[in-house]
Amino acid sequence: MDNRTQFYKKLKKKLKQDTSFPTKYLFKFIVPSDTSKIDQVENLFNYEGAVINKKTSKTGKYTSVSIHIVMKKADDIILKYQLAEKIEGIISL
Repeated sequence: MDNRTQFYKKLKKKLKQDTSFPTKYLFKFIVPSDTSKIDQVENLFNYEGAVINKKTSKTGKYTSVSIHIVMKKADDIILKYQLAEKIEGIISL
């Protein structure tokens, strides 16, 4: 089992133990300050009632993207992380 699979398995277990669904969940990502990459992150959550906040780093190289959204189950949260990790240069927090 690779590290990513193990990570998601642990995350799912923790979410099921500590969270009652549906729940308001906070996703945080750091992305290179490239409009297309920021748009890709936003598009993962568009049309789902998400509140998205962005903050550019002091140097302007990176942008922090915070997304508050109601999630129905742990699997939905994990799916969003898996889709996000396909974006080049993204860091999930």
